[in-house]
Amino acid sequence: MNFIDKVEVTIEAGKGGNGRMSFRHEKFVSKGGPDGGDGGDGGDVVFVASRNQNTLARFRYDKDLHAKPGDDGRPNRQHGRNGVDLRVDVPVGTVVMREGAVLADLTDDGQEATIAHGGKGGFGNAHFVSSTRQAPKFAEKGEPGEGFTATLELKMIADVGLVGLPNAGKSTLLARISNAQPEIADYPFTTLVPHLGVVDVSGTSLLFADIPGLIEGASQGRGLGHAFLKHIERTAVIMHLIDAYQEDVAKAYQTVMNELQSHDENLVSRPQIVVLNKVEGLDEEIVDDLMSKLRKVVPRDTPLLAISTQAGIGLDNLLYAAKATVKEVREREAAAPAKEDAVPVHGLNHGAAAWYIEKQDNTFAVSGDDIEHFVSRTDFNNDEAVQRLRDILQKQGIMHELVRRGIEPGQTILFPDGRTLAY
Repeated sequence: MNFIDKVEVTIEAGKGGNGRMSFRHEKFVSKGGPDGGDGGDGGDVVFVASRNQNTLARFRYDKDLHAKPGDDGRPNRQHGRNGVDLRVDVPVGTVVMREGAVLADLTDDGQEATIAHGGKGGFGNAHFVSSTRQAPKFAEKGEPGEGFTATLELKMIADVGLVGLPNAGKSTLLARISNAQPEIADYPFTTLVPHLGVVDVSGTSLLFADIPGLIEGASQGRGLGHAFLKHIERTAVIMHLIDAYQEDVAKAYQTVMNELQSHDENLVSRPQIVVLNKVEGLDEEIVDDLMSKLRKVVPRDTPLLAISTQAGIGLDNLLYAAKATVKEVREREAAAPAKEDAVPVHGLNHGAAAWYIEKQDNTFAVSGDDIEHFVSRTDFNNDEAVQRLRDILQKQGIMHELVRRGIEPGQTILFPDGRTLAY
């Protein structure tokens, strides 16, 4: 399956079922009372983080995510069935965004987030019986479900992220220590997509990610690094591989660190392990000199190791260093104060005011969450339903404000869904 880490999808929660307008029809009962039931609520769209998913490739061909609508109300005050939620499995590390705002950030296996809420079912006419309205001849329509275009972006969550210039030996190392099978060849940019491998270290499993090679200017879009820098953001530990045959090993290290800092300043302070690779065939004196040059630019107390992936030199020390560093990071994370909401879901705030009025020539545009809620449930083809909406506009003070703004008989009240009401 192709590795895809960013897609756009269309999300639409289920529409609420319409309320029923009906009256009892029983033998020997000439005037049965209203008995229309309420419509069922529409289904939600729920995203579920799953370790069994590792790419967003399915959404290249399955871009429309629609939950089921609620059923209409039925006679005898029977409630319509609620629509079935649409549950969508996505890889752990998936971020859901709408117009640049984060709706959900799914970072743990099994976490769930309701991305779009289904519309509420409309009330049947039995709901509107009162001392002054004993035979209501109208029912509400169901509300539409939330619908919008969302961007899904996958940011890998790994214990150890392998970074370095092209040909540093990241893919070879991953293939040697794990079950991964990345493409390996002796030329730059062999790795075109991130690869994951599970590594067992003395009974502890660590997830390693091979990030495609970075070059100078990657954070500005050069080479292949621009698209994959984001995968380092969630990595607990950065393992920085440097080719011992680089002309200047210190500069090679600094080039990659500069790109990480340009992408996200927090990455510079991320725990790291620096590894000089391909030392087979080099004299011990040369290796010591290269390590000395690196020590001058590598942060203090950062593990600095010399290995040969091909010859198997120093791999045990590398794995033990990775295990110890990851353990320290995870323990620090566990000791940090817990977040109040394990799955942050952020809605788009439309403002605190109950309603707004804007004059447009002979039209007065009325908007606001509360009034839009009532408008969406009103059957404009039913005179009693429209009169109820007028009563609501009166009770909320909207009619009074329209008069104050100068509305005259015959002019139009316009609602956000395009429907209108004559004053």
